[in-house]
Amino acid sequence: MDVQETGVRTNRIFTIPNLLSLLRLLGVPLFLWLILVEERDFLALAILAFAGFSDYLDGKLARRWNQVSKLGETLDPLADRLYILTTVGAFTIREIIPLWFAILLVSRDAFLVCLVPFLRRRGLFALPVHFLGKAATFCLLYAFPLLLLSIGEGTLPMLAQVFGWAFAIWGVALYWWAGILYAEQVRRVLRETSA
Repeated sequence: MDVQETGVRTNRIFTIPNLLSLLRLLGVPLFLWLILVEERDFLALAILAFAGFSDYLDGKLARRWNQVSKLGETLDPLADRLYILTTVGAFTIREIIPLWFAILLVSRDAFLVCLVPFLRRRGLFALPVHFLGKAATFCLLYAFPLLLLSIGEGTLPMLAQVFGWAFAIWGVALYWWAGILYAEQVRRVLRETSA
């Protein structure tokens, strides 16, 4: 959720957008169980599709209904990161994506985690989410269901693979670009607060 678009942020907890983010979080262990234990790919695909759609919907509703909240600003990116990390891990285990691709994705988050102590020393806990980060997440959350759908033979899996990797490649590029922009934000914050 982008507070800069609304200018209003509440302390409300019980909102529809927060409920959607919470449902997305609860879907993470279910997704892992379905894809790794049961290998029920169609149901896992449904969970991923819900995650992608609800990520879009919770932000849209929060802005439209003036329900942007502090809790939502925490839950939304947390759910996004958990889906990305667990999906990358599960897809690597199932050999849906290669290990090098998983390392490329996870190393960006590891890079950003290294910046957190610098923010904390200045009394900050997070940076504002920007459009590029949301676009990267959008691409990845649409790539994953398509890559899962690409398992098998035939026209549909072949098309899913083409479009899935297109979204995945754009997603990784935008993900890293957003990460570099976040690092630049941290550098500016540190410079401004030390002056």
